[in-house]
Amino acid sequence: MSFPNLYYKRTTATAKACYICYKPTTVVLATIDTSDFLYTCAIHLSDHGFATRVLEPESENKIGISVEEIAKLREEKEKTDKDKTADGEKKEDDGKSEKSPKVPGSLPTSGFLTPRPTHEKYILHRDIFALRVSEHRRRRQTSQVKDLAPRLPGAPSSSLS
Repeated sequence: MSFPNLYYKRTTATAKACYICYKPTTVVLATIDTSDFLYTCAIHLSDHGFATRVLEPESENKIGISVEEIAKLREEKEKTDKDKTADGEKKEDDGKSEKSPKVPGSLPTSGFLTPRPTHEKYILHRDIFALRVSEHRRRRQTSQVKDLAPRLPGAPSSSLS
């Protein structure tokens, strides 16, 4: 089982020992599926010998929609707003005013997507990542040995005469 060398910075409620200096910290670097995670101090994240931050390109925004798509959505929204105001004026002229029922405490919804919060991305130094991979390999091999040991025959207990 191999996992990518891409970790996301997250915070936890409980502090645990840092992977490097063993001081209590709430900052965690975890893979996307949390198959691997390690607690680390914020100071270590700025050390290029430990991890390097992956910067997202500025051309893309956080929700993954291009600038052209945003402009297109704005134009469509403006068209629908104009149509609604034109329809609203016609209805007022008829004397019938129908208002949509509003639920108290509800927020107005718009056609645009709200940006999802993104975590800072980090790539571990190749030596640190090699340590993590070897640690996972050792754990997997240990569990395989424990599963295999009961099926192996035991040593002979009788004495040789």
